[in-house]
Amino acid sequence: MEEQIVALKSDFFKALAHPTRVRIVERLAKNNEEVCVCELIEDLGVEQSNLSQHLSILRKQQIITSTKVGLKVMYRIKYPEALTILENVAKILAQQFKEGEALMRHFTER
Repeated sequence: MEEQIVALKSDFFKALAHPTRVRIVERLAKNNEEVCVCELIEDLGVEQSNLSQHLSILRKQQIITSTKVGLKVMYRIKYPEALTILENVAKILAQQFKEGEALMRHFTER
């Protein structure tokens, strides 16, 4: 059972392991609103076919969800905790950057 849980966690992170998918999640998290595909295409500057592939991966992992409103398909984040993960990664990266700067100063001040 533990191996299955580890595999599920790994699949979740794989779904977020592409810059376009991270941008999609961050865009959908903005104001926690539903966004149509047409807005995502415009905001992210990607082709519709490419965007559809990324949305499909995020939907498969249930990171986002979609609803059809008339002719439009609207997307939103299913679990806001997904954004918390990205925010925590940003904090870790900021710390790593600071540590790297401090290390560089240490070596350049000699």
